[in-house]
Amino acid sequence: MKNTTHFDAIIIGAGFGGMYMLKKLRDEQGLKVRVFDKAGGVGGTWYWNRYPGALSDTESFVYCYSWDKALLQEMQITTRYLTQPQILSYLEHVADRYKLRPDIQLNTGISAAHFNESTKTWEVTTDTGETYTAKFIVTALGLLSATNIPNIKGRDSFQGEWYHTGNWPEGVEFEGKRVGVIGTGSTGTQVITAIAPKVEHLTVFQRSPQYSVPVGNGPVTADYVADVKKNYDEIWEQVKGSVVAFGFKESTVSAMSVSEEERKAVFQKAWENGGGFRFMFETFCDIATDEQANLAAQDFIRSKIAEIVKDPEVARKLMPQDLYAKRPLCDSGYYATYNRPNVKLLDVKANPIAEITPKGVRTADGVEHELDMLIFATGFDAVDGNYTKIDIRGRNGLSIKDHWKSGPTSYLGMTNANYPNMFMVLGPNGPFTNLPPSIETQVEWISELISEVNAKDMSTVEPTKSAEASWTKTCQEIAGMTLFPKAESWIFGANIPGKSNTVYFYMAGLGAYRQQLATVKSEGYQGFLFQ
Repeated sequence: MKNTTHFDAIIIGAGFGGMYMLKKLRDEQGLKVRVFDKAGGVGGTWYWNRYPGALSDTESFVYCYSWDKALLQEMQITTRYLTQPQILSYLEHVADRYKLRPDIQLNTGISAAHFNESTKTWEVTTDTGETYTAKFIVTALGLLSATNIPNIKGRDSFQGEWYHTGNWPEGVEFEGKRVGVIGTGSTGTQVITAIAPKVEHLTVFQRSPQYSVPVGNGPVTADYVADVKKNYDEIWEQVKGSVVAFGFKESTVSAMSVSEEERKAVFQKAWENGGGFRFMFETFCDIATDEQANLAAQDFIRSKIAEIVKDPEVARKLMPQDLYAKRPLCDSGYYATYNRPNVKLLDVKANPIAEITPKGVRTADGVEHELDMLIFATGFDAVDGNYTKIDIRGRNGLSIKDHWKSGPTSYLGMTNANYPNMFMVLGPNGPFTNLPPSIETQVEWISELISEVNAKDMSTVEPTKSAEASWTKTCQEIAGMTLFPKAESWIFGANIPGKSNTVYFYMAGLGAYRQQLATVKSEGYQGFLFQ
């Protein structure tokens, strides 16, 4: 048998989570660690999502790591929001600055990870045929990284170019081309807005119209940057104690407690200022929980669509009629894009896509829409999609697919019963927030638990089945207090045919989540079994 290299810990994924996990375990605990990533570079989600218009909808000053004060002070903040190239270059800088690259193996996917009960180690196989063992395994696979390409009849017959936004190649040219975009979620709205001025003609295939507000991106002043850098301690303290962790104070005012006139003024100010999460959580405290408050926000956004879009029939198609209870979107001029003479909107709920043909897309009414390029902005098999693509097996050979057949579960969003010494960064039922602060919270907590296992000379740690069941129930109860479960969205797995519609997030916010973690730890890691 060939010698297998052994590590103290193997980390899968070299994005925000995997890189910080490497730093914690290697530099603070002196462990022998290797990170694997199938990408050709670091950056995770931001390595793959290079599509035109890719932008974070979290403001620059809180879409970063908070753990190094010097890094925060040196950070280049030039715009209110960060584009994909800016985020990728930041993450590449982090990899260089902390000398992380020697312990990151790129162009290497993980095909299997099996727990060996007799040796109490994980046996990991790569897609290049190498095998490794490790005491601990940390999956930092990303929430939005398993691309979802819908299985439309004739998909492979199309003779033009086709791309998925989540796996975008270099050097795509748009000039003089007839382009079709399928999907109008966060990614779709960004792509559509970015490419409309460049293409000869754009056909948008819209299944569900979206509520979107302006993002409000633009350059920031030197005073703004100086103020942020001076107040970083207070900023992070506020973020870590807040609900959505976006760097603003959430409202405590209920929408119906003020007059209609005042309500509209608050919405108008938020519309002018920009930001999707700000519009949903900074205006009033109950838009996500009270139907009347939610309706007021819907009506306001619909009135804006009517105001912006010149053709009343197009405006009508763009107006959602369901709850405003999906991940809040923001855009750089999305609705106004439909005033362009080269942009056509098709409502594929009313007139579905029948098939993809060699020349384009045929809709149910028999019309063939001829295209040179087709873009799938159809999102991701979110949260658990990347896990079920790897053959992960815990005790008694239990596959993660079987463990999650009724929907993905976890204890605290990070661990699973029967999967000893396996930790997930952004696993199912973690917090629904701006992600870097949640990632840091989890990486730090996992790191402390690994340190505890090693300090006590234990071989394994895993949660009990009852702890996992009780966390799932908690997440369901909290989600049930909001309007989110009533809207069809990827937040509950509704975008993937056959996927169980279940809770995927802890909706009580980052502050409450951090309190839960502190309690579990202070009670001697309540809900965990050490062996």
